[in-house]
Amino acid sequence: MEHYDDLETRVPEARKAQLMAALPAQIAHAKARSPGYAQILAGFDPAAVADRAALAQLPVTRKSDLLERQSPAAPFGGLAAVAVGEAAHLFASPGPIFEFETARRGFWRLERALFAAGFRAGDVVHNCFAYHLTPGGWMLDGAARGLGCAVIPGGIGNSEQQVQAIAHFRPVGYTGTPDFLKVLLDKGVELGADCSSITRALVSGGALFPALRQAYAERGVAVLQCYATADLGLIAYESEAREGLILDEEIIVEILRPGTGDPLPEGEVGEVVVTTLNPDYPLIRFATGDLSAVLPGTSPCGRTAPRIKGWMGRADQATKVKGMFVQPAQVAAVLKRHGEIARARLVVTRHGDSDAMTLRCEVAAGKAAGLEAAIAESLQAACGLKGAVELVDPGSLPNDGKVIDDQRRYD
Repeated sequence: MEHYDDLETRVPEARKAQLMAALPAQIAHAKARSPGYAQILAGFDPAAVADRAALAQLPVTRKSDLLERQSPAAPFGGLAAVAVGEAAHLFASPGPIFEFETARRGFWRLERALFAAGFRAGDVVHNCFAYHLTPGGWMLDGAARGLGCAVIPGGIGNSEQQVQAIAHFRPVGYTGTPDFLKVLLDKGVELGADCSSITRALVSGGALFPALRQAYAERGVAVLQCYATADLGLIAYESEAREGLILDEEIIVEILRPGTGDPLPEGEVGEVVVTTLNPDYPLIRFATGDLSAVLPGTSPCGRTAPRIKGWMGRADQATKVKGMFVQPAQVAAVLKRHGEIARARLVVTRHGDSDAMTLRCEVAAGKAAGLEAAIAESLQAACGLKGAVELVDPGSLPNDGKVIDDQRRYD
């Protein structure tokens, strides 16, 4: 099996040592060059942040906070380490959230994902991520050209014209959302245009369902996926082994319990939080709002970086109960008061015409007398609402990252 570089196959201890050695310098750089991080990380000594335990003590910066941060501190909320005029491209994604890229080679680091999906120098790639104001098109365009590929900047829409370009240029690869490739292939059949040159694809920005992947395989297209964001670039990518998504070599990923900054062990579902080594946009403990979990072991493809399961939903589970918002952080506050609780899940239902909530708590055998009443009191104090408490056996709650489970139906 081919690999993009030797970093992918190094022993895990060497990877860990390199990332931890780079971490203090990146934090010092962020504090020195980014006004936002100078404020966020005030009081923290960069030299002391040389392992994951120390990193876990730093504040989390949330993607959901960017809109609020960027309004008074335009254009990037004070988090960029370069002036706006030093950027190569400036973007306005829906929200609006404003992003940028510089001319730094491999700014988004997506070359690695393309290589794993079978793209090579000299290939022609049809890129169907959007180019207009949003970074998706430019992210894959730059990565493909970085690999030495020629790029057809298809963007989105205009399927008839895109099919004409495919039939003419004969690209071997497609990059875009999972569904749009089917639109193009079907349009090719409708128009009698030959799109059979496309034999591989790297998709993102939507769910790649097994049935859709199989349908593409039956049409001669091998489709792999990657996980990337407009802020962080590549987070993880799929290889030909198709067993989870392999973490990029130049980021540090934590899986945190939703509503807290507490790291979770391998296998537990939680929020994906990323620290990058990008000197131009040094995001430190940047919470994506996405849920995933770390898989045990390494990929059969020979790449030794940790793997995650892939996208498993959203961590933001704020729910309105009786007209008041209940947040995962409030549930986490109850857990902190009661060390007997291993895991908890707040279930919201309707009883007649009223909302009701029940906090289900995993508690080991030998439950102390009065524990349910004590937890119920803490729940009311944290949320400002009364709720029932149900003690359940360890391991009985689903391991899906949900802290609040809204089971109400409005249909």
